[in-house]
This record gives sequence, structure tokens and C-alpha cells, in this order.
Amino acid sequence: MNIVILGAGQVGSSLAELLAQESNDVTVVDLDRLQLQRLQDRLDIRTVVGHGSHPDILAQAGLEDADMLIAATQNDETNILACHLAHSLYKTGKKIARVRSRSYLDHPELFDRSENTSAIPIDVLISPESLVTDYILQLIDYPGSLQVIDFAEGKVRLVAMRAYADGTLVGKQINSLSDHLPSNIKTRIVAVYRRNQVVMPTGSTKIKAGDEVFFLAEAEHISIIVNELRRSKERPSRRIMIGGGGNIGFNLAQALEKAHQVKLIDRNMQQSREIAESLDNTIIIHGDVSDKDLLLEENIDEIDLYVAVTNNDEANIISGMLAKKLGVRRVIALVNNQSYVELIQRNSIDVALSADSITTSHLLHYTRKGDTVKVATLRKGAAEAMEVIAHGSENTSQIIGKKIGDIEWPSDITVGCIIRDDKVIIAHRELTIEAEDHAILFLSNSENAVEIANLFSPETKRSWFS
Repeated sequence: MNIVILGAGQVGSSLAELLAQESNDVTVVDLDRLQLQRLQDRLDIRTVVGHGSHPDILAQAGLEDADMLIAATQNDETNILACHLAHSLYKTGKKIARVRSRSYLDHPELFDRSENTSAIPIDVLISPESLVTDYILQLIDYPGSLQVIDFAEGKVRLVAMRAYADGTLVGKQINSLSDHLPSNIKTRIVAVYRRNQVVMPTGSTKIKAGDEVFFLAEAEHISIIVNELRRSKERPSRRIMIGGGGNIGFNLAQALEKAHQVKLIDRNMQQSREIAESLDNTIIIHGDVSDKDLLLEENIDEIDLYVAVTNNDEANIISGMLAKKLGVRRVIALVNNQSYVELIQRNSIDVALSADSITTSHLLHYTRKGDTVKVATLRKGAAEAMEVIAHGSENTSQIIGKKIGDIEWPSDITVGCIIRDDKVIIAHRELTIEAEDHAILFLSNSENAVEIANLFSPETKRSWFS
């Protein structure tokens, strides 16, 4: 696939790296010549220096022959105009734009071409702030979770949990999990990470304290399963403090304030006043999130969850670590610098997440071959979970009509479940793949994604007489 990416920031760079590894023809456009040179030094890509919404620059980038444009600069107007130009000048097949401002997002009719053919020609609109907000809300729904990902339009969820010493299942074999659950609840543990090494699970695999456990189940059953894996003393987060009143902080407070006790701290007086006027039940505090005296004054030791979502990584890290030291049970911090994430995870901060990684993960399935419905990166991009549709027939497919145990899967692949006629079927060796099945897969090595896409794509079998 020929793909043009506008913007060489974290999102653009991450996408370029992932797409180049999958043998796509990638061109990155940015004004920062030095950043482009760094990318070109380590990746097999083309780069163009210039403004992403200028027609001559888009022409230099080869947009005329591109299958897809991903406009991921920091400027909404640049991204929107670039998609408009791509449509008007080249009829580019797929146009994806990163848009952050609520002024645009509050008017979806601007981009809905199904209702209005004169709407802005963007096929996929992504808002990093909205994606991060939804991500954090799911982490709050499941106390102790490290990652929560929806598949099959929310019918199935993949959840990562840390196994603690006082958890029910620590020291027990995976096949004993069913003994602790009601008979109607089915789940599959698709991977266990132990000291950053993957353990491909079998029924006899024992869960140890500190393990990171990934399991799949129907969405309505997740809470019951989480209760078996989390530490016995852990309780839902009712009292929540949010550090930062930007788009993410505001959206979180708005979503949480009806069912939770919410406090929000922001250092900008004008922004604090505007938030106070817009929210009904949230306590707004003007101040510095890393001010120890302020946190103590606001009874930080009584807070169940502190969420640091300012636009400054260092402020999020410092305030998160300080909040933990002062008695907060759980801390989630927004940290976009990946080198920071690796240093602080499990060191005072319970979950460090990156808006850029979440955004990149959301975009991946649009770039995959075959009918890949969704892709989610895990373990800082080392692993993936994906939803793929089996198209074709027994005559044109390598997998349709075969039992899961008889298919020659790439190494380190776990089939979690199959969705068939809106029913979730937990995978087992004797289960036969049928046409139009949605398969949820766990890949401990993301490099196998291309092989999986090819495996699920129909191809005519070679005739005996050819």
C-alpha cells in the first residue's frame, strides 16, 4: 500500500515505523528537516520537507498515486485542508485526519458525507483526546486493569490485569479459573507476561504474583472475572482527582461527575473558571498539580484514584508519584515520551499511557491487508490483538472448514474466540472456522500480523491439473 503521512511527530513517526515494517511504501511530510532525517536514517521511507496542506508539497509526496492519506500534524486546519485537497485534486481513496478541537468535534455534521455531499471529505476522523478519555474510563470501570480493549462492536473485551499475591488465582493453574466462576461465564487467558517475557498459556500454566495476565471474555462477564484476578482489598474508585483541565481532563470530569466524587486541579485561572461554569458536580481547584501543600489541603490521602492528564509529561509524572506517596491507592498518568513510560511503569505510577500510542493503535487496522476490523497494540507495540474476518469458502481459503488445531498458525499466536452470528464462542482446538467468522487473535510478536492478514484473505487454491 502507498501511504502518505503528514506530520513527523509521535503519531506520524510511530505509524511510519509500523507501516514501513509491513512493507508499505511510506512518505512522511513535515516542516522539521532534522526530524525527517532521523526517520529516514532508520526507516526505509521517503520524506518531503514542506507544509502538509500546500498542493505542491502534496504533489512532491506522490499523493496522486497514494492509496491513503493520514493527516496527523498538530494543526487541525492543516489536516482538514490536506484531506480536502487530496479529495479535490486526486480522489485519494482513504483520507484520515487527526482533529483535536472541540469546536470541530461538536459539529459532526461537518464531516458526515452520507447526509451532506458537500461536507468535508474525511473518511476517518480521529480525536486523540476522545480516544484517551474513553480508554481511561474503561480502566476506571475495572479496578486494577492495565488495559481494556473492545472487539466485535463491544461484545468482547480483552483485559490485562496484574496478578497480586493476595489474588484468588495466584499459585493456581489456569484451568482452575472455571472453578471460581459461574458455569455460564466463559473466558480464555490468551497470554501471560512474566518479567517482561511472554508465557504462552496452557491449562497447566500457573499464575504467579506479578504476572500480567491478558484474558478475553464477553463484555458483561468482565467484572466478575476481574474480581477473581485483582487483589482482595481493591475496591472501585469513587473519589477521583484529576490533574489538568484541558480537553481530556474536562471530558473525564464531565463523564464521571454524576456517579463519582470528582475534584479537578488546573493552574490556569481562566480555564478553571470556564470549567467551573460548564460542570455541575465537580469541585474545581485553581493551583499546581505538583504542589504538595495543596494536595494535602484537598485530602489527597482520601482519594481512590488520581489521574494526571496535563499537557506536560514531567508534571504528570511528578504529581502522580507525589500523589501515590501521599496515600492515593491508584495513579494513572498521561506520558507521551516512551522513554519515560519504560522508566516509571510500576514505579509509583500504576498505569502510564500515551495518547500517541492509543491513537496509533486506533489507526492500524485501516492500513492492514485483508479484512482486519480492529488492531490494538500491546506491551508498547511488541504484541498485538486483532479482529479479523474469515472471507471466502473452503475452496478459496486456507482456514475455512478447518479446525483451529489443524491450521498452521504462525508461531506465538493464540486464538481467543470466534464471533459467529453475534454469538461469542471461546476458541478450542476442535472448533471449526466458518466463512464470515470474526476471529479475535493475540500475537505476542507483532511482526506476524502480515502473515495473519494473508492467512485470512481468500486465495484460489492451486488446481491438481495446473
